[in-house]
Amino acid sequence: MCGIVGAVAERNVVEILLEGLKRLEYRGYDSAGVALLEQDGSLTRIRRTGKVQELVDAVAQGSALGTTGIAHTRWATHGGVTEANAHPHFSSERVAVVHNGIIENYQSLRESLREKGYTFTSDTDTESIAHSVHEELKAGASLLLAVQNSVKQFHGAYGTVIMDREDPSRLVVARSGSPLVIGLGLGENFIASDQMALLPVTRRFIFLEEGDVAEITRREVTVFDKDGQLVEREVIESNVEHDAGDKAGYRHYMLKEIHEQPTVVRNALKGRLGEKDIEADIFGAGADDIFAKVKHVQIIACGTSYHAGMTARYWLEQYANVSCGIEIASEFRYRKSVVHENSLLVTISQSGETADTLAALRLAKELGYMSSLTICNVLGSSLVRESDLAFMTKAGAEIGVASTKAFTTQLTAFLMLTIALGKHNGLSEEHKDNIITALHSLPSKLEETLAITQGIEDLAEEFADKNHSLFLGRGDQYPIAMEGALKLKEISYIHAEAYASGELKHGPLALIDEEMPVIVVAPNNELLEKLKSNVEEVRARGGIMYVFADKDAHFASDETMRVINVPHCESPIAPIIYTIPLQLLSYYVALIKGTDVDQPRNLAKSVTVE
Repeated sequence: MCGIVGAVAERNVVEILLEGLKRLEYRGYDSAGVALLEQDGSLTRIRRTGKVQELVDAVAQGSALGTTGIAHTRWATHGGVTEANAHPHFSSERVAVVHNGIIENYQSLRESLREKGYTFTSDTDTESIAHSVHEELKAGASLLLAVQNSVKQFHGAYGTVIMDREDPSRLVVARSGSPLVIGLGLGENFIASDQMALLPVTRRFIFLEEGDVAEITRREVTVFDKDGQLVEREVIESNVEHDAGDKAGYRHYMLKEIHEQPTVVRNALKGRLGEKDIEADIFGAGADDIFAKVKHVQIIACGTSYHAGMTARYWLEQYANVSCGIEIASEFRYRKSVVHENSLLVTISQSGETADTLAALRLAKELGYMSSLTICNVLGSSLVRESDLAFMTKAGAEIGVASTKAFTTQLTAFLMLTIALGKHNGLSEEHKDNIITALHSLPSKLEETLAITQGIEDLAEEFADKNHSLFLGRGDQYPIAMEGALKLKEISYIHAEAYASGELKHGPLALIDEEMPVIVVAPNNELLEKLKSNVEEVRARGGIMYVFADKDAHFASDETMRVINVPHCESPIAPIIYTIPLQLLSYYVALIKGTDVDQPRNLAKSVTVE
């Protein structure tokens, strides 16, 4: 969500800060700002609503110079999208603060600080951080101690960076709930909410742990844990490759990432999938010993990752003979649940920092789950560090807010998990061989499916004047229908709902008319005939259908039905294959609607607030 960049150096850091913000644009935001400690000792701030480029243009009009600075892209939680609410926030022209997260008790803090004479100029919760730190500094504390004392008052989540005009040689940062990563340079050091922001200046990172407070100078980084004890955190060398300006000739990142899926799936399988089996311990050291004891799997996720988990439930129960539950993380963490004996908790997240999912993992540890596994795309993220086992999806940087390649690699991971767990629970050799064979063919099948792009682009024109739609699927295609509906609403702003097609007769048929397009996913499987009956129910009521069907499923286009043939594939990988045309449909409809495909309104890439 919000993006943070900070730097302490000998050189002017303005360009480093602005480039870092550009690299975090994909996370979603509505305003941006920068604060610098100038060489004459003054504290300068520039803020703008809108795109980072607005801020870049404003900075270019002046001569801002500073060797210590902080910058921020804001995704509004408290207060509207105004320059006054944009970060950084000041206190008494001395303290500057940027902050990701939510300070839940900010109202009581504001009241207390007002009584002490502080004036608030924004509607944000963040301004209370600035004034709280300033109050500690007035009492004689160092910046480090002022932050350590202040954070004890805060309830909620925060990743925050604080700068003091009277101590220009350092930044102090604190992390609780919202991620922060320190970048190590030569005679200069950096801080960011995401390592992507710092890749132009360093490849060496320290990922702060929950409750950490750190002091950063040009020469030194000092980290203290939640108890105030000096600690050493591991330095990780990053091999992440990403150029935030490289769309590789595609019009949008989303389209590029859709077309990258054959490659990233190959990467996810490479070194993990053998000719006849998966390789040992691809989920982490000792995973096979843990899996031998598993009798139940509980999956926790949000958004697109939740749909991956829903699909996995079909596979785990059908093939691996393991009972499986799936729950939205924000619901799981706030209700009483029963923990099954020998239960494995599986979390899924593209970023590894999804606040609700991370909180659910921490709760699960208290509840007594036997072990935990995360399926994630970011090495070094909080979910990876805090889980017992981890499977890295190797999808590469995903810039488009609407997830595509992260989703298909998550599904690929779950098919391999199905084999790993099924070995200990009666997975038949026939099913195992079918899944292995299907996985080997998956990258090439994805390439074949991408070849139907032109037909989908033509079909999308029929959605130009539509405002609502229904998606239908049966069995393991039902979650894929849900994912298709989510993609369409995310980037085209068309209201879309998904139903298990057998549910039509229990209410949704009331919505059917010629203005309601109905999108159907129809692989040639054991549920095909049932699905065809549901299609006839729509046809009988004047609905217009768009059917993505196996070429052997014998659907034919007519005045009430547009059929796009999808290459035949084996049943285990059909949910992955049928994801592709739905992604393409949403993309081309969004083009027609004229929306911001890569950064749709109101959304953020990495949701690090509750």
